[in-house]
Amino acid sequence: MAHHKSAQKRIRQTAKRRLANRYYAKTMRNAVRVLRATTGKAESQEKLPKVVSLIDRLAKRGYIHKNKASNLKAKLAKRVNTLAA
Repeated sequence: MAHHKSAQKRIRQTAKRRLANRYYAKTMRNAVRVLRATTGKAESQEKLPKVVSLIDRLAKRGYIHKNKASNLKAKLAKRVNTLAA
């Protein structure tokens, strides 16, 4: 157990950030999963901008790396574009 006040505060901050990171990462994964499971072209084109926006927001805030965000967006766009009408 930490004895210094600053170390105790650091432990509290880390725990709080960890929870936030897990929440945002899980939310993103679920959104991506739902989009990938969608089979209709119109429905998936409607969901894509919302998911891309969420991914961009997480990358901007540092929850995920910008390259991971870019890869996810490219793969999702490719998948949506290959769906048949």
